[in-house]
Order: sequence, then C-alpha cells, then structure tokens
Amino acid sequence: MQFDAALAAQETFRRAETELASDWDTAVELEAIFSSNAGSTARDAYEGLLALSNRYPRAYSYQAFCIFITWQQVTEETIAHHFQTGLRLCEAFLASHEAKDAQDIAYVTELYGSFRDGLGLDEEDEIQVEFRKDTPKGGD
Repeated sequence: MQFDAALAAQETFRRAETELASDWDTAVELEAIFSSNAGSTARDAYEGLLALSNRYPRAYSYQAFCIFITWQQVTEETIAHHFQTGLRLCEAFLASHEAKDAQDIAYVTELYGSFRDGLGLDEEDEIQVEFRKDTPKGGD
C-alpha cells in the first residue's frame, strides 16, 4: 500500500466529529478501546464502531475511518470475514455520489483492491489460465 491505514484512520476520525453529533463521545470511547487493546476487547470495540457507521451512512469521514480500521483488523486477525466487511464498506463508500475528500477516495480505492486480493477475487485458477491460453485470438 502507498499509505499508512492507521494514520489515515486517525485523520478521518478527527474529521468525523461533526458528522457523528451526539454519538461522538461514544465513538471516542470505542476508538480509545480499539486503539489501546488487542484480541476480543479490541474486536468488540471495532464491532461497536462499525455499528455506529450503520447509523450514519452519509458520514463519509467516519465511513472512511471504518474502512481504514477494518484493514487494521485484517492485519490483526487475517480472516475472510474482515476482508468481506472491508469489501462491503468500500463498495458502499465508492458507490455514493456525494462529495467526499479526494484523498479518502484514493485510499479507499487502493484498499478496495487489497480486500479483493485478500479474498482471491482477482486471481485466475489453473483452469482459467489454460482456457485463456487455448482460446483462439482473432479470426480463424
């Protein structure tokens, strides 16, 4: 990756304060737990942060923050569920036609590819490679 997801998460989290309004204090508490713990404690805080994102689908800085912390979850616990969550969050973020920060879009686009790669969605298996080799190119 061409950027640090943890630093990007910190930046987008700071910008999310106005987006979350009355839930900001809850988000701050959950983020502090997530950032300073590991294992099930961090996972529970992460799930709480994601639950908040469902309540604020137009909070684009916060949505980007959730994508970046999902990448952190992937590095902490490399399981398909986190890759799938990241993929879903990226798709929702990128599908929106609302105005967003250009840097966030670039980072989320890069992470989208990483989440896809982690799930093997862009890889060809041996049968696909052989089929492509055997398929005639051009008119015959």
